[in-house]
Amino acid sequence: MDAAAWDARYTGSDLVWGAAPNQFVAAELGELPPGRIIDLACGEGRNAVWLATRGWRATGVDFSTAAVLRADRLAADAGVTDRVTFALGDVVDGPLPTGPFDAVVVAYLQLPAPRRRTALRRAAGLLAAGGTMLVVAHDSDNITHGVGGPQDPAVLYAPNDVTNDLADRPDLVVEKAEQVHRPVPGPDGERTAVDVLVRVRRAIS
Repeated sequence: MDAAAWDARYTGSDLVWGAAPNQFVAAELGELPPGRIIDLACGEGRNAVWLATRGWRATGVDFSTAAVLRADRLAADAGVTDRVTFALGDVVDGPLPTGPFDAVVVAYLQLPAPRRRTALRRAAGLLAAGGTMLVVAHDSDNITHGVGGPQDPAVLYAPNDVTNDLADRPDLVVEKAEQVHRPVPGPDGERTAVDVLVRVRRAIS
């Protein structure tokens, strides 16, 4: 989907993804000491806003104008406009805010492999020494064993795809690279989505 398609999706009356943070973002980053964090392809800003409520100075970037406007409203509703900033930007091709950041979040950025690799390498380049980068995405197995998410195999990937994309960065230490399961409520009861979770830390030289 391009920016115009996402703009159309984000112009409805309700938040597409809700106001609560992604469960893996909350679990993996919730106990880290607050610092500077950037959420790339942030959508409606739920993760950045939640982190701001926990003391982080957060920046969110998305290529959808409608998403950024909605993220600004979510931050205002949460009372954290002094701690979070949202900006329009393309995580593959456009300029990004100046780092370094103590944490980088890339959540559900579903792109074909070459563009994904570029985005993840750019994301890693924003990471401060000692900082944490968290990647969460729809796993390739979700089509056959999960629910929701894109149905195009070309934009789905596995944990080893992420680690391979970053393999030439010896300063990045892989702390987790695994397939995880996420409960998804539905009209017929709860089902399970299959996700990627990769957490890396940049070594302190």
